[in-house]
Amino acid sequence: MSSSDVVRVLITGAAGQIGYSLIPIVARGDVFGRQQSIVLHLLDIPPMKTVLDGVVMEINDCSFPLVQSVIATTDEAEAFKNIDAAFLVGSMPRREGMERKDLLAANVKIFASQGRALANHSKPDVKVLVVGNPANTNALIAAKFASPKIPARNITAMTRLDQNRAQYQLAARHSCQVSKIQRVIIWGNHSSTQFPDISNATLDGQPIKFDGHDEKFIQTIQKRGAAVIAARKLSSAMSAAKAAADHMHDWWNGSNGNWVSMGIISDGNPYGIADGIMFSFPVECQGRDWKIIPNLQWDDIAKQRIQTTADELLAEKQEALAETENA
Repeated sequence: MSSSDVVRVLITGAAGQIGYSLIPIVARGDVFGRQQSIVLHLLDIPPMKTVLDGVVMEINDCSFPLVQSVIATTDEAEAFKNIDAAFLVGSMPRREGMERKDLLAANVKIFASQGRALANHSKPDVKVLVVGNPANTNALIAAKFASPKIPARNITAMTRLDQNRAQYQLAARHSCQVSKIQRVIIWGNHSSTQFPDISNATLDGQPIKFDGHDEKFIQTIQKRGAAVIAARKLSSAMSAAKAAADHMHDWWNGSNGNWVSMGIISDGNPYGIADGIMFSFPVECQGRDWKIIPNLQWDDIAKQRIQTTADELLAEKQEALAETENA
């Protein structure tokens, strides 16, 4: 695809908080390129249509030079038609009194439908990032229903927010710019079982001395989302949108040799993680594809934590698959 070709970009849940933060980042050219014209496809549920219309007014009032047109709709077929990239942000949030099983069932229905829409309407090489939680398992369900038209490796889940959080914490510890910190890894699920691993981290390209896994650091990253909710009374939006943009930017343009964490299909991975789940690994991106970084060593603590997060994903998968009969 040359920069003269328009890129069609879908954002679901576009009337929500993350969508509101993500749209200007994409529209400015920070994801697909500063010379790349785009058509924005915005999808939300019918009760949000009036709010979505207001978002479109604001997009128009921004006069973004790269935005060729905006398609705002509540119809999946229209939203997914011929798209090149998708941010699947919209999902069922957990409400007070809602059982986990109910939440999973609601999201299976959403992502099964969107998986079918990808298969039926999108370009076969579409790049899909699932942001809506539980992101890993939502991505797995979307991949199941998009198959075989859309390869499972083209559907990913976001753990970049966790990576960005960990990089910031490490930069603060070393009193340096966050851009100087690299090779921070998130293993597993985007949940409180995730394993933020700094054993390979570098500062200015040099290995940071590793004295063992720091429980306080790990818990800070695992619980950061909850801390934001406690302070803001709303879930992370600005930081989630920035992380989604980072993830797609590096996948689309290449990660320039940097390691980035992405929730990807685990099939055939070099670390012995069970096949058939969306698991966060360190990857490098090139040519709009990703490759897992191999040959990293785990100590006993890392092995235990990685097994815990893998077990959680396997359990989520089984629960979700049980709900697909009704999807």
